[in-house]
Amino acid sequence: MTTSNTTTITEFIILGFPGLDPKYEGLVATVLFLLYLVILGGNLFILVFVCCERTLHKSTYFIFCHLAANDLLFGTVTLPKMISRFWLDDRRIAFGACFAQMYFVHSLGAIHSLLLLIMALDRFIAICVPLRYPDLITTTTVTVACTLSWALTFVRMSGVLAHALTLSYCASNAITQCYCDHVSITNLGCGRVEVRFVKSVAVGNAMFSLLLPLTFITFSYISIILVAVLKLTRTMEGRYKALSTCTPQIFITCLYYLPRCFVYISNYVGYSFGVDLRISLVLLYSLFPAAVNPIIYCLKTKDIKVNMIKKFKKMRIGVNIKQTYPGT
Repeated sequence: MTTSNTTTITEFIILGFPGLDPKYEGLVATVLFLLYLVILGGNLFILVFVCCERTLHKSTYFIFCHLAANDLLFGTVTLPKMISRFWLDDRRIAFGACFAQMYFVHSLGAIHSLLLLIMALDRFIAICVPLRYPDLITTTTVTVACTLSWALTFVRMSGVLAHALTLSYCASNAITQCYCDHVSITNLGCGRVEVRFVKSVAVGNAMFSLLLPLTFITFSYISIILVAVLKLTRTMEGRYKALSTCTPQIFITCLYYLPRCFVYISNYVGYSFGVDLRISLVLLYSLFPAAVNPIIYCLKTKDIKVNMIKKFKKMRIGVNIKQTYPGT
């Protein structure tokens, strides 16, 4: 399909929450700023802690580091502009910057799905075929798989970006969202047939990015529960121990997929949300996991929790020694 691009728009206007009373914009900006600090601090802590603690240099924790880097980047790509929108009333975003933000938003989302898939396969092999785990899952294997997930997704999403740029943008430039995403941008395209075609291709790509990994993830965790927990371990203690090794992974996966599935299914059955509620749900399932994941890593992962407790105890002992012998 060939089209003549007659784009006249040079910038977009981020509307944010159209129904929000302006007097509450400062409050929204404060909440988003605090959320960004939590995302920044939590995920940086995981990256630094795992890198500095040699006992955590294992495949499972390298996957956690990739997820933390992904969450950190997603928050950095979206939140600063959102904060300036509500705090400084900075609604304008350049045409190129908006498309760049869209590219990274969808790329990082697709990469996150692939990282969750790698994490599920790691647990599947560790529990269901433990004797093969040291041979199949090594730090090199995980590093290569995660690196390919980043690289191939960035290449694939370049096609989605280029396809969206083939549309002409010559009418409204108001984006009904808090950041630039594919749906919000292409809704502003001119030419009904061309816009529908671009959207259809993007939806197909999104289904590939989300549903294909979700299928394998679901299979992996169901296999773990049925095969490892119910058949291979006879005692309740053994079942609890087997299941607890993948509890953080299940929590993280559910946080990412369940809200998305809820929104997609609701739209499919014809239930429509109000504009502000829809935007709130998108922000919830996009940003809330990035803030909560580091807490899950720390509280639900035994090795990280044990190492953190050891570090805090050493710090406490050091402080007590200095207080007891101030001259040393």
